Amino acid sequence: MGTRNSNLRLRRLIAELTALAAVGAWVIFNPASYETVFVQENASETPATSDTTIEPLGVATDGTPDEETSTLAVRVLEKLEIKGRAPKNNYVRTEFYKNWPTVNGCSLRQLIIKREFGDSAVLDGCNVVAGSFVEPYTGQYKKFTEKSQISSGVQIDHVVALSDAWQKGAQNMTSDERYQLATDPLNLIAVDSSANQQKSDGDAATWLPSNKAFRCQYVARQISVKYKYSLWVTQAEHDTMANILNACPEEKAIGI
Repeated sequence: MGTRNSNLRLRRLIAELTALAAVGAWVIFNPASYETVFVQENASETPATSDTTIEPLGVATDGTPDEETSTLAVRVLEKLEIKGRAPKNNYVRTEFYKNWPTVNGCSLRQLIIKREFGDSAVLDGCNVVAGSFVEPYTGQYKKFTEKSQISSGVQIDHVVALSDAWQKGAQNMTSDERYQLATDPLNLIAVDSSANQQKSDGDAATWLPSNKAFRCQYVARQISVKYKYSLWVTQAEHDTMANILNACPEEKAIGI
C-alpha cells in the first residue's frame, strides 16, 4: 500500500504542477466544472430561471474536463484505506497554505465564487461584486447586490477539511502536496458562511449538509478528494458515506 501511495502521489503531483498555470483560465471558462445537478430544498426565493441544472463534468488528472474519467463513487470508496484518526499534533493551517494564491492575476477565492455564481456573477476586475446561486449546503437561493454581502455571507469551504486531512494522511505529505490539496478547485466550494462555521472540521460521520439533496454529491466529492490525495477514512466515516450512497448508487466520483 505504501509503495502504491508513493507512486500515486508522485504522478499526481507532477500532473498538478503541470496543470497549475492553466487552472485559473479553466475555472473562469468552466464555472460549473465541479458541480452536478441537485434539487434545492427550502429555497427562500425562486431564481430568475427555474433551470438549476448544472452540467456534470469529471476532471482528468491533467486538469481538463472529461466525463470519461468519472467512475462510481461507491467503488472508489472501497479503495480508500480505513484507519483510525491520527493525533492532531502540530496542526496549523499554514502547513497547507498561508493565503489564497493568485492565478492568472486573480485570487483563487474570487475564481471559486465566480465558478459557483456562473453567469449571474457581476465582476469588477477579478472581484465578484454581485450575483446569485443556489447555496449547496442549505439549498437556499442566495442573491447578493454588493460585494460586502458576499464577503460576509459567502465562505470558501474545503470539502475535505484541512484539519481532517491532517489527521488522515496529510501530515505525512510534502509541503507541495499539502499546498495542492488546499488549493485544488476540486476541494473548494463557495457556501453559506453560517453553514461553513457549523461544519467546522467535521468529516462525513460528524457533519452533513442540511440540504439532503446535496449529500450524495458532497460525499462523492469528499471521496474523490481523499482518493486523489491518498487520504484515509475512519470506519464511521466510511459507513456514513456508504449509507448515503445507497440512495444514489450511480453517483460518480470526479477525476478518477
